[in-house]
Amino acid sequence: MTATDERQETDEKVVIFDTTLRDGEQAPGISLDAGEKLEIAEQLARLGVDCLEAGFPVASAGEFEAVQAIARRLEGPVVCGLSRTQLRDVDRCYEALKEAERARIHVFISTSPTHMEHMLKMTPDQVLSEVRQGVSRAAEHVDDVEFSPQDATRTPLEFMLEVLAAAVDSGATTLNIPDTVGYGIPWEFGDLISYVRAEVPGDYVISTHCHDDLGLAVANSLAGLRAGARQVEVCVNGIGERAGNAALEEVVMALAVRPDQFPGLRTRVRTEELAKTSRLVSRLTGYQLQWNKAVVGRNAFAHESGIHQHGVLAERSTYEIMEAAAVGQVGSQIVLGKHSGRHAFAESLEKLGLVVRGAALDAAFARFKELADRKVQLTDADLEAIVAEELGSSLEAGFVLESLEVRGGTTGVPRAAVVVSRDGRRFEATSDGDGMIDAACRAMKQATGINAELTGFNVSSVTGGIDALGDVVVQLDSAGLKVSGRGVSTDVVEASARAYLAAVNRVVRSRARRGEVAGVRRREPGP
Repeated sequence: MTATDERQETDEKVVIFDTTLRDGEQAPGISLDAGEKLEIAEQLARLGVDCLEAGFPVASAGEFEAVQAIARRLEGPVVCGLSRTQLRDVDRCYEALKEAERARIHVFISTSPTHMEHMLKMTPDQVLSEVRQGVSRAAEHVDDVEFSPQDATRTPLEFMLEVLAAAVDSGATTLNIPDTVGYGIPWEFGDLISYVRAEVPGDYVISTHCHDDLGLAVANSLAGLRAGARQVEVCVNGIGERAGNAALEEVVMALAVRPDQFPGLRTRVRTEELAKTSRLVSRLTGYQLQWNKAVVGRNAFAHESGIHQHGVLAERSTYEIMEAAAVGQVGSQIVLGKHSGRHAFAESLEKLGLVVRGAALDAAFARFKELADRKVQLTDADLEAIVAEELGSSLEAGFVLESLEVRGGTTGVPRAAVVVSRDGRRFEATSDGDGMIDAACRAMKQATGINAELTGFNVSSVTGGIDALGDVVVQLDSAGLKVSGRGVSTDVVEASARAYLAAVNRVVRSRARRGEVAGVRRREPGP
């Protein structure tokens, strides 16, 4: 095989760079613990992503530990950490990654005039110097170095080319072109990728990283791939800063469904894992998936119109461009009830791709038995909800709900009494409210002593039927710290109380882990 043949073979593969755990987690209200991050990382490995950006290690002690845990345990994907160009950032990033099977350091710095003037307070020459020193230091640690000029689509073209060339000369093997604020238009962004590819000499992979502020993140990413990019940076469900990032499942399925438009391009993604991955990320982040979400939404393969129903019954392809099973929308019908044992429970979880062991399995099984006493059968979706709730509440010592009693109706004032415990101590509170849910949340606030404002509340059913589990997600703001919590129960009031308590426990854990490095914000924007 000639060098040209090898290059063409390499060019056919699209590297799927998943940044759900870094850029995705920067969405307001998402605060994943190390265990939750690891659970998502392991599912992303099963999905078949090539590179997984685990976090921003210098941001805090907790973030460093999460990246380190993923680097130590994850098999398969390259594990990547984000770093600014400062040498201490790069060194800290490497410390978190050094035990990974394969590691990448992703160095970034802003290059647009507005970012350089208002954020960095640097001149273009200073930025160039930072690029050289940061990328060079990263290349001393690892062979796989990525560089991103943040806010590339608002950076003067000639300066960006100069910065990219400096990065390649310093050891960068991937050049990422981030549309940080979602400013790009597909044909314009495609032209930019083509120009960079033609004008910046060297041996590197060119990458896209597109945000969705104009709803064009996926379109821009695909335009970049058509123009020669061979890595695409994405998030599961399109989560991320502001309007989010390019959605992994949409980019992957666009390549799979339209090979005529992307000849020869392929990914390693096992598409049948997409729906499962989507549900896991939704449950652990607390971000609900809209029903009409492309590829993985509840209605993605639903047909209500009589004409559509008739067409699909006669021939699926009349109104469907992909099979539901191809993205994992048709799962096994696992039915568990109150007579099921721990072994069957654990085996059912493993079939769903949920690997839970030790204390977390014990807690999830106890919750399962409690709910199974109230519900005849529990489905796959119910099991995922139970595990997600327990993973989000039992990773570290926090408040535990001991009892909840509510009173309401059309007469009298709704009232709730709660008892919670923590570290062997019990706390009780009683409160009135506008309704039973409001009363329960107010009582929970008093009992825990955590002052927080309820800023978001969403309730949905996990499955259908009168005995469906209620799935509640709340968002709290405690002195500027935004967190989410999830609770499930056949009683929506109890589910709400559990969700509120889960969010409170996130506040407790976040405050306990406040180990930010001086001068670094917890949520550094990144590319």
